Amino acid sequence: MAQTLDETDIKILKTLQKNAKLTTKELADAVHLTPTPVFERQKRLERMGYIRKYVAVLDPEKLDLGLLVFCKVKLKEINREIADEFTRRIQFIPEVTECYNISGAYDYLVKVRAKDMRQYQEFVLNKLGVIESVGAIESTFVMSEVKNTFGLSL
Repeated sequence: MAQTLDETDIKILKTLQKNAKLTTKELADAVHLTPTPVFERQKRLERMGYIRKYVAVLDPEKLDLGLLVFCKVKLKEINREIADEFTRRIQFIPEVTECYNISGAYDYLVKVRAKDMRQYQEFVLNKLGVIESVGAIESTFVMSEVKNTFGLSL
């Protein structure tokens, strides 16, 4: 069960979502506390798993990975062993940035980044398509990104 967070904890989380590079002093100023209690609260939030990790958000266009594809995957059949094997294999495919087990007509929603259509085709044929349990793949190509929020609404 999640521990109840107070107003200051929420302020710390909101502030870090906007800029995780803040120093402890800058974070303390932003939430109107002194550095020591803010440092202790931040460490507690990390230990408790509210803060999983700190990352840099990269620009895919500048890195020549401008093609964004959402790929729906249907397995030929599904049981615990097959699902575990699929999820194990997907972990090692670098083009896959996110993967979700979903309900409905498909079993997984896979977010893929590629340089261009040719690289995506190679991904489908030589990486995703060679997983024996994959029965069907449906690709949706993103034409433009309307909203991309990395933070959670707190």
